[in-house]
Amino acid sequence: MTIDGFCDHTAGLPDDEIHQHYTELLREGDAILYGRTTYQLMEFWRTLLENPSEEKSMNDFATAIDKIPKIVFSRTIKNVEWESATIAKRDLKDEVLELKQQSGKVIFVGSRSLIIQLIKLDLIDEFQLCIHPVVAGNGLPLFENINDRIIFRLKKTKIFRGGAVTLYYEPTNKKTTNR
Repeated sequence: MTIDGFCDHTAGLPDDEIHQHYTELLREGDAILYGRTTYQLMEFWRTLLENPSEEKSMNDFATAIDKIPKIVFSRTIKNVEWESATIAKRDLKDEVLELKQQSGKVIFVGSRSLIIQLIKLDLIDEFQLCIHPVVAGNGLPLFENINDRIIFRLKKTKIFRGGAVTLYYEPTNKKTTNR
């Protein structure tokens, strides 16, 4: 996301270091959840498997994103072509609760809309917010339509050479209604 809080994959400044970070992160995960729009955007990485880039870090990321199981939440997509992707059979809450019950499962959420829904369901265990040193000026705010005040505890940070920072937060489960 940008300094001014917008989610925009075109506004960030991904470099080799950031691609490598997310490649390693995806290797730790057991699933990633997507909504339709983000899933369709992420299908770009399938093209790099067939026609590799000149940048090794991008090819490595394409391999990692290809391997991690993807669960797509959509009312309009009925089939997915990506071998490692499936359409969710249950609603978001039930799907996440079942995944969380499976021992050792790390579940990533790759869509803004799903993040907002999971915040409202109190099913987020950790936020990893990668803030790029860019002001977008407009776009989709990550924390849109959140009516409760949620307090987080900063667990750690990671600073990238290009100026991006990842902030690792966990909710303290102290919600208060904003009025």
